[in-house]
Amino acid sequence: MKKIKVLIIDDSALIRQLLSQGLALDNEIEIVGTAIDPYNARDKIVELHPDVLTLDVEMPKMDGVQFLKKLMPQYPIPVIMVSSLTEKGKKITLDALEAGAIDFITKPKADLVNGMNKMLNDLVKKIKIASTVDVSHWKGKKRTVIKRLEADNSLDESTHKIIAIGASTGGTEAIKQVVAKFPATFPGVVIVQHMPAGFTKMFADKLNSLCAMEVKEAEEGDIITPGKILIAPGDHHLEVKRSGGLYRAILHKKDKVSGHRPSVDVLFKSVAEHVGKNAIGVILTGMGRDGADNLLTMRDAGARTIAQDEKTSVVYGMPREATINGGAEYSLPIDKIAEKVKCLLSKI
Repeated sequence: MKKIKVLIIDDSALIRQLLSQGLALDNEIEIVGTAIDPYNARDKIVELHPDVLTLDVEMPKMDGVQFLKKLMPQYPIPVIMVSSLTEKGKKITLDALEAGAIDFITKPKADLVNGMNKMLNDLVKKIKIASTVDVSHWKGKKRTVIKRLEADNSLDESTHKIIAIGASTGGTEAIKQVVAKFPATFPGVVIVQHMPAGFTKMFADKLNSLCAMEVKEAEEGDIITPGKILIAPGDHHLEVKRSGGLYRAILHKKDKVSGHRPSVDVLFKSVAEHVGKNAIGVILTGMGRDGADNLLTMRDAGARTIAQDEKTSVVYGMPREATINGGAEYSLPIDKIAEKVKCLLSKI
């Protein structure tokens, strides 16, 4: 079996050593080299032809985002960011995902031994996923402008309708491409994106600066209203419950479902139960099958459902499962989903 060649880029000698030794224990991974900064990494990439990079977020001389913006248009390669939990680190991480990184892991803040073991286990999984991703579309890529859909007056009073969206690997960019097109008059939107606590607030704030709708991290009891998008907080499940004539966001920390908290399945199940035929469910790029079963539950309850297609998914796992099991009524490229949502809204 051909091993996955990994280059580790980190200015910390200790982190380079820990990652090298830990990743080398997996028989499917070969550490072909390490680099202390992006300039050193550039030469190593040309020399060693790695399949995947691990890239420290905060480095002297050039941070991870600056490096990605130079790297991806010239030498596209799957990248996993190694992020700190500082506010600066979170921001750079989200910018890095926008600049072409596949995913990220966070460095442990305390209990270095146990924390490092968990980090390495997560990193191994993400490296294996990243090695299967085709990033060639970044070659020579230029920034594209997202054009917002025209407002539809028929949706001005759509308080009974809800759009539920779930995503994982590659989802931050996919979600942006969908919701940034939504006009301010759209029905309330609830979103689960697999992401650790601390990152979802910053992700919501970033989307809020781009969208016509108001975007915020969900809080317990938030009313889901037209013109508002709620993002599930990291490490909390998000459910939709009907309360009189209103829909409210309910948060809890019950056991992980489909391996995740927040879980798309938890959100979709609640939407199927409380919103039924007045909902639209959208499942986007992501590893595994979280959300697939309960997108089918939503469809069985009368909701209209959409899955992202294989060609435009970073990882065609969750959408594929939802397509195979019949949960997805439509399979569409990412740039067509917002328009389809608008079309379906006019029919429910």
